[in-house]
Amino acid sequence: MSTYALRATATAALAAALLTTSACSDDGGVNGSEKVNADGSRQAKPLKWEDCPAPTPLEGGGQAPPKGWQCATLDVPLDYAKPEGETIPIALIRAKARDKDKRLGSLVFNFGGPGGSGISTLPGAAKDYEALRERYDLVSFDPRGVGRSVPVRCLDDKQLDAYYAQDSSPVTPEQEKTFTDGIKQYQRACERNSAKVLPYVGTENAARDMDRIRQALGDEKLNYFGISYGTELGGVYAHLFPKNVGRAVFDAVVDPTKNSEEGALGQAKGFQLALGNFAQDCVDRGDECKLQGSTAKEIEANVIKLQKELAAKPIPGIGDRKLTETSATNGIAQALYSKELWPLLEQGLDEAEGGQGQLLMALSDALNGRDEHGQYSNIGAANSAINCADAKDRYTLEQTKAQLPAFRAASPVFGDFLGWAMMSCTGWPVPGAWETPDVSAPGSAPILVVGNTGDPATPYEGARHMVERLGKGVGVELTYKGEGHGAYNSGDACVQGAVNSYLLDGKTPKAGTVCTPAKEPTGTPVAPEPPEGA
Repeated sequence: MSTYALRATATAALAAALLTTSACSDDGGVNGSEKVNADGSRQAKPLKWEDCPAPTPLEGGGQAPPKGWQCATLDVPLDYAKPEGETIPIALIRAKARDKDKRLGSLVFNFGGPGGSGISTLPGAAKDYEALRERYDLVSFDPRGVGRSVPVRCLDDKQLDAYYAQDSSPVTPEQEKTFTDGIKQYQRACERNSAKVLPYVGTENAARDMDRIRQALGDEKLNYFGISYGTELGGVYAHLFPKNVGRAVFDAVVDPTKNSEEGALGQAKGFQLALGNFAQDCVDRGDECKLQGSTAKEIEANVIKLQKELAAKPIPGIGDRKLTETSATNGIAQALYSKELWPLLEQGLDEAEGGQGQLLMALSDALNGRDEHGQYSNIGAANSAINCADAKDRYTLEQTKAQLPAFRAASPVFGDFLGWAMMSCTGWPVPGAWETPDVSAPGSAPILVVGNTGDPATPYEGARHMVERLGKGVGVELTYKGEGHGAYNSGDACVQGAVNSYLLDGKTPKAGTVCTPAKEPTGTPVAPEPPEGA
């Protein structure tokens, strides 16, 4: 089972009106007077910022952020139905604005997943947001269930190695039993190790946490940059707290109109499209391309041939682990998240065809949150827990098998894996909250919604649907005709210019603006085109 199969995974955006406020003190806090929320609970107290420790293994590990980064912890209700009851800690990180005199407040990031650690991601990604740091404190957090914020725990590292080595596209009845037994084992471990928090890690609670974060930062409005799943979180926040939305950007947009099956089918089409674009790029480079095949279809056919060969006989991977069909497919998917990874995908496929699977396995490990020491972050566990707390859908074995032909038609490479992943929440110990999230936000400030036509994980049509569901006068659509997951992180000057102009100056682009990186002059909008199938 692959984490990319569950809604949108991630690797950054929300936009709204001209209203911004500065914090009341250098600490980003508010005064000490007692203020009360609508639910009767006391508002969040100012944060105590300190030097940051190194990220924990559950956050992905690594070195402590450089000097200047600060961390804090905010206590929030475990159960918002009991706002004065038990609390849990939410971990935050920030880098203060460089221009204190022109500071606009805080800009809060969620980089997606669900399950991604903001504590470990923001310092490494901050270079992409230097223009925004001039006037904003850059802030992120580990959502509840993630990293340093009461992390969901399921299997241990050795058990996860075995779990991810299992066949995720079973063919025989014996393989089907092994697959479904593996899901049950995983879920029992999650319940055994994290039963207390599993009912409370859903997106609505995370959105309520974000409003507490806003209060603790001393901001009247929440300025927000949501990426991938962060767009769903931002949409739910805007629905719950429309009057509290400041300037917000959604980038790599999760489609709020799709249920679990529809979302997975959309991803199958999206990853297949991205693979075709990768293959065509390889063909266009002629003799420079290492892969066999004179057309994109021939390269794709060779990928399918490799999958079948690995299903019959895995090849050497990393250490004593073998590259299986499942891990190879995971590795291919990981490389399609960014065009910058295409050279690694080309090399990995070339090496695997020659019997060496190290590179594709390294890419698969990155997707699953495994480091070179064999330690896993909790992104997989958190991803499962958050998705299953959100989605009501629980598919039987029979329902899943009946839908496999549609998934295979959508993608001969990824269809089986994404189709079988429909069973990920079947038997989960906590019921789901919704068929689809409510993101209607009447009265909200404008939200800039950025869609990428070549996005594999969050297909382009999701941006249009998010704009429609946010409601009239709220969503402002911007299209990027590029490749990879997300648009702002591509470095495209047109996209970054539009986003920065809104966040820094409050100026939204004209609705329907299209940024094209190819041969058009950088930053030149072109006439919008309707999405395919519209």
